[in-house]
Amino acid sequence: MPQDQISTPLTKDQAYALVDAVMERDDLALTASAHENEDTGEWFFEATCDSPPDIKAFEALAQTVLGGDVNFAINPIAEDTDWVSRSLEGLKPVLAGGFYVYGGHESTPPPAGVIPIHIDAAQAFGTGHHETTTGCLEAIQRVLKRKRPMRPIDVGTGTGILAIAVAKRRKIPVIASDIDPLAVRITRENARLNGVGHLIVEVDAAGLDHTTIQGNAPYDLIIANILAGPLVTLSPGIGRIAEKGAAIILSGLLNTQAQRVIAAYNRQGMVLKDRIVRKDWTTLVLEKA
Repeated sequence: MPQDQISTPLTKDQAYALVDAVMERDDLALTASAHENEDTGEWFFEATCDSPPDIKAFEALAQTVLGGDVNFAINPIAEDTDWVSRSLEGLKPVLAGGFYVYGGHESTPPPAGVIPIHIDAAQAFGTGHHETTTGCLEAIQRVLKRKRPMRPIDVGTGTGILAIAVAKRRKIPVIASDIDPLAVRITRENARLNGVGHLIVEVDAAGLDHTTIQGNAPYDLIIANILAGPLVTLSPGIGRIAEKGAAIILSGLLNTQAQRVIAAYNRQGMVLKDRIVRKDWTTLVLEKA
């Protein structure tokens, strides 16, 4: 499906406020972010939308949130653009949580004492370079230092990187689900590439109602690196499939969105145990009471 990127320059606080407001809704954007131009120091709001974007709705929301008129620029995204491949160009391997994530373009062998994870460029989220992914890898290491989960699930697996990390560290089967069939196929390929194809159970599922997910519940480790809105929506379902004492790792949320997510999971009987902040992004570790 054709997609467009819309953007506008704002102050840092304005950009983050608009991101929060957009991500509260399910009808405006696929994703939204705030970022700083390192050369000029100028901040921008950006959102990726199905084409054509509802500019009038964006303008109305900006008027409500920011109290003034905002003009958005629209940039069509070529349908054959592989954003992950482009983002990997020139990127170095990532070391996080004792895991070493690298691409096929890397010629230097992994250092000693780490768990290597080979993730090549693919049309799915999760190459290891984003703060949400490194935060989750760090959270996995912290959880596995004090727990020995036997029934883990990775919801919204993307490239499968987090499911692969758990499988390589624990050497146990991991359910890896995603709403996108392409992500499921890429996860299968990456699992084989990393020698854990026999341990990763890929599931093409929207939400948690799939028979494989329900049939293997309850889970003692649940990982979901998606977005704040879907995390809140999934909180009752995650509460139902989590066994008592289960560790729940949540990411994909901005620092400003963390309290909203914590509150939603508190209502389902899950309490905050740890928090990892990397730049503007937060990873939460909760436990089913």
